[in-house]
Amino acid sequence: MKNVIVIGYRCTGKSSAGRQLAEGMGVPFFDTDELIVEREGMSIREIVETGGWNLFREKEKEVAKGLQVTEGSVIATGGGLFDDSGNRALLRKKGIFFWLTANEETIIERMMNDHRGEGARPSLAHSDLRSDVVATLREREPIYRQMADFTVNTSGKAIRAVVDEIYGILKGREER
Repeated sequence: MKNVIVIGYRCTGKSSAGRQLAEGMGVPFFDTDELIVEREGMSIREIVETGGWNLFREKEKEVAKGLQVTEGSVIATGGGLFDDSGNRALLRKKGIFFWLTANEETIIERMMNDHRGEGARPSLAHSDLRSDVVATLREREPIYRQMADFTVNTSGKAIRAVVDEIYGILKGREER
């Protein structure tokens, strides 16, 4: 069975939906950001403050290499993991990709209410939150679009509704 790989920008529901999806399917769940934090013993912010985004991206590459042998799991990826073409190639071979989207207002609201807060999520563009979101989305959307087998808009939806939508898509694939 291929991995179900959940991609998208920050606060689109990747980790929450991925965790519930894996639990419902009875398969392992991996969150690339959580794996990095566990391995390094530091928050993402601390990793970036210590060695910059380049160090964090190297840690992402290590995690992607480790996950390339995984099968039958749900994997939630960090928003920038696929900025690297090597990571895209590693995970593309064994995955069905679900791109979780949300409008800018939803993303900003979720980021402001995120229990991890900005302490765990450093700025990507070193600008105000709205500008950061707009600029990064504009940069990454073509990559997400290229990777996506399916797209699920999470704006205004509870996580359970997002998971049910993914289940429905997967069930439809099985019936073909």
